[in-house]
This record gives sequence, structure tokens and C-alpha cells, in this order.
Amino acid sequence: MATFASDSNLQEYEPEILKFGIQDFSDLHAKSYDDIIRLLQIKWWPTTQYSTIDVSVIGNQSRLSPSRLDSTQFTRAAVYHVLASYIYPRLSTFDPDGDAFQNKMNYYKQRFEEEFELILREGVSYDSDSSGTYTDSERTSFHTGRLIR
Repeated sequence: MATFASDSNLQEYEPEILKFGIQDFSDLHAKSYDDIIRLLQIKWWPTTQYSTIDVSVIGNQSRLSPSRLDSTQFTRAAVYHVLASYIYPRLSTFDPDGDAFQNKMNYYKQRFEEEFELILREGVSYDSDSSGTYTDSERTSFHTGRLIR
């Protein structure tokens, strides 16, 4: 299972996370990984400027190859995502008056959206030539409101 984050990364942000009765979050990390790849496929990949020689083409569309991403770039976003989308919803009672887990869920959801937007604006590192290194030309940012020619 591919992931961007691990339980030890979670503990950096929430040191008490293992004290709530769930001792292993690896399946949730995998779900979060799939969600982030899906978001990249929708929001970032269509804006990239790679030729068909650099990427795999299936049918008429090129496909993002997750193994070519710099996974360390997404660790913080993955921690925020797994906390907001999978861990805290499991722990929350969803009381109409709110609870601590519901508040944390909303907080981390907002943090994930901010972090993901920063990654897109900073530039996603994608090893288009499979060399094992990320050059400046392989860091593509998501441009909004700009004409790209």
C-alpha cells in the first residue's frame, strides 16, 4: 500500500492520537493517499505541459503516474487529510452541539485545503523522465487566472 504519511507523522501533529483505542491507521493512510492522487488527477494534472513521450498515454488522455511524485511534498497534507476525513469522523459522536473531535475534524479539513493549495501554487515535483531526481523543470505549478501558451 502506497502512502504519503505514517502513524509516526500523525503523532508529530497529534501526540495523543493512539490513546483513543485505534492503534494502527495504515488502512486510513492508504485511503487518504488515493484521495490525494484523485485530487491531483483532477486539479493539477490537466494543467501540466508534458509531452506524450514523457508520460504514459492511455487512449486520448495522459495519466498521472503516482510513483513519479515526490511523496515527501505531500506528507503534511496527507496528515491533515487523514485526520479530517477518516480518523476524527470515526471518533466523533456528531452531537448537534459539537464535540472536540468534530472541532478538530473541521480544523484539519481547513488546514488540508490550505496546504493542498500551497503545494499546487508552489509547484508539484513530478519526475517526468524517471531519472530519480527532481529538476526545476519538473516542478510544475498550478496557474489560476493566467493564460498559459
